[in-house]
Amino acid sequence: MTGPAPRTAVRVRALRRAFGGRAVLDGLRLDIARGEFVALLGASGSGKTTLLRILGALEAADDGEVLVPEARTVVFQEPRLIPSKKVLANVTVALPRGRAADGRRALAEVGLERHADAWPATLSGGEAQRVALARALVREPELLLLDEPFAALDALTRLRMQDLVGELCRQHRPAVLLVTHDVDEAVRLADRVAVLREGRLVTDEPVTVDRPRDPGDPAFGALRRRLLDDLGVPTARALPNTPDRTEAGVI
Repeated sequence: MTGPAPRTAVRVRALRRAFGGRAVLDGLRLDIARGEFVALLGASGSGKTTLLRILGALEAADDGEVLVPEARTVVFQEPRLIPSKKVLANVTVALPRGRAADGRRALAEVGLERHADAWPATLSGGEAQRVALARALVREPELLLLDEPFAALDALTRLRMQDLVGELCRQHRPAVLLVTHDVDEAVRLADRVAVLREGRLVTDEPVTVDRPRDPGDPAFGALRRRLLDDLGVPTARALPNTPDRTEAGVI
């Protein structure tokens, strides 16, 4: 599963994965360059998380070629912290001894250097997710896999976490695959946005909106509408007499 070309972090060809005779991934093709941030959209059950789990070696493919770096980490929707370990120990869990200084630097990057000796139960949801992000980044991954990591957070915390992840990814430059239901989040963060439907990518295009990206920017809105159309979600433009039920950009 390892060994893509030097400038390519992820190479997927003819990937197939079926459950109960139904193929959720069927001939899928995907490339992610080193340092590139790709957001993956799709309806529930479309195979987004299945693809992420295959790239993270958490699940096996039925057929196809999957080449990824050995150094890869996953941040899930839930922080998955160990309640019996303090924050710093959670960040450095399973690392060789002597990495405490690295763990403290990672906590500083996510703004939690003062929480190193705190217990997970004392953290807010956003703080716990920042610990999970520090735990991922301290391993210096070449591929960072994000499985809806902001979905359980309130709206304001979600925006702050998006800003933090975007900034840290620009600093560390891993290849990133973000699985999300939030179209605005995808456009706000990604270099490329892909839409998964019927087992394949029906959309895969660069995001050319200038940074910092403002949802009020006409280019942002135009891309957002195209992606919603590709997802099969009606917009106010298509249904002029219907309130825009997609205002939040969440599918």
